[in-house]
Amino acid sequence: MAQSFSLGIRQIWEELSVMQSPGLYWVNVDRQTDATLLCQQTLAAQAATSQVALICSGEKPDKLLAELASPALKKIPLYQLPEKKAALTHFCDDLMRALKPQNRLLILLAHASLWQTFTTEELRDWASTTGHWLHRQGCTLLILSHGSGVNKLKGQLSTQHRILNGLSSLQWQQDSAQYLVNWWCTKNGINANQLLTLFAGESGWQGDDDGNQPSPTAIRSDEGLYLAQQSILEGAPPLSANWQLLESNAQLAQHGMLTLSATLIFALYQSDEIDALAHQIHSLRRQRGNGLKIVVREMSASLRYSDERLLLACGANLIVPHVAPLSRFLTMLEGIQGQRFSRHVPADIDALLHGLRPLQLKGYMRPDDFSQAVISLMNNTLLPEDGKGVMVALRPAPGLRAEQAMTLCHLRRFGDVMTVVQGRLVLFLSTCRINDLDTALKFIFRLPVNEAFSNRVVWHQDVDITSEIKRLAQNANIPLATQATTPFAPRQSAAVADSPQERRQPVAFTLATGAQENKHVEP
Repeated sequence: MAQSFSLGIRQIWEELSVMQSPGLYWVNVDRQTDATLLCQQTLAAQAATSQVALICSGEKPDKLLAELASPALKKIPLYQLPEKKAALTHFCDDLMRALKPQNRLLILLAHASLWQTFTTEELRDWASTTGHWLHRQGCTLLILSHGSGVNKLKGQLSTQHRILNGLSSLQWQQDSAQYLVNWWCTKNGINANQLLTLFAGESGWQGDDDGNQPSPTAIRSDEGLYLAQQSILEGAPPLSANWQLLESNAQLAQHGMLTLSATLIFALYQSDEIDALAHQIHSLRRQRGNGLKIVVREMSASLRYSDERLLLACGANLIVPHVAPLSRFLTMLEGIQGQRFSRHVPADIDALLHGLRPLQLKGYMRPDDFSQAVISLMNNTLLPEDGKGVMVALRPAPGLRAEQAMTLCHLRRFGDVMTVVQGRLVLFLSTCRINDLDTALKFIFRLPVNEAFSNRVVWHQDVDITSEIKRLAQNANIPLATQATTPFAPRQSAAVADSPQERRQPVAFTLATGAQENKHVEP
């Protein structure tokens, strides 16, 4: 009988948690703590056998065994791999000298940066060589890579299905994790393109309880029903008996709570409606499941890039821009019929709002606070790279001071901040795209920008914005340490600068006329 090993993840299909022998399996994990938990869980699942060995890179392996209760696991072979490319090159030879690998499960826990110097071809050759060695020895290797660099590894490994027996990733989603299986081979066959939700429990990762999922029969009961806010059809009557028009988004959300797979269409007119709409969509998606098709039609220009990301993260299937005509909107509705929502929606919407809108500031800020806030936003990993915002420096027209130009600027949106540095008005527009900059400036300033300012300089990539902020901070004599804190953290330098100064004592002066003043002039 062929030997197999388990990942130890409960309440998921066996075909996605069992590793065959021989075999080479690779799991990419975003966070080190999650990778450590999965490693401990896999080790605990092998408690009945001693045929397992642990290799760690960057940390001591005995720390992982401290929390495991099984006495058998205390005796398993432990090895530490140097964080060097040469260590991977001689990986198989070193294992042959260190232990007898036959019929074992080998677990390699390492930071993704260990492979950062490998090209795609070198990584493929290494995996192919290691896979042949595993087949000769009849053993299984599970690689758990974690930390920054896993996204690059995913791209390099995504085409290696002829070499790897399994490739998957574990992505943290604030209150749970998504287990995305690219492919996974066992003796029973191959499973591919599977997405599961895992929760961290006392005994490790476990799958979601499917008992609360609606049955396929119930999901199909209202499949063809359309519930819409009445203005989305632009005055036209309901298109068929399956269409119901409601007066407001609130009524639509209330009626949507009685459906399981209907299409709900919300109307959005103003940007101040976005938060309320996000809560409605989040409640519907969390309570009524993945069968609903939730659509937002923008009736006037009111959505920014960050707002679209927020609504999609809350559970919307589709967002229709205001420039799309009615005929195009109806075609887009047809395109989502029969679909099921597959993305994870966190249970805590406040955490979601905080993650996607971390900069709850707007308006004028002092140069040091401005630099600190922008740097903290650049360090936010939840926002996309080179999509966090645009920074623009405006030099006022001759005769106009930067402080006077601020009176022309009206920042209405959280995340849009400004300051004055070296006679220039510097604005940071959070999550604004570079191609939307002219439109944004037109709404911000009361006068045409080209008339109020003589020139402007724009930065839109994260690296360029960070470099310019550091340069501005140096010119303004801002301590560099303040740039690494959050905008709300107290700073020692600010406390000293804002402390009340010692009151100066008045001094009496005698004013004299010109004639009297001449008498006191010495020859």
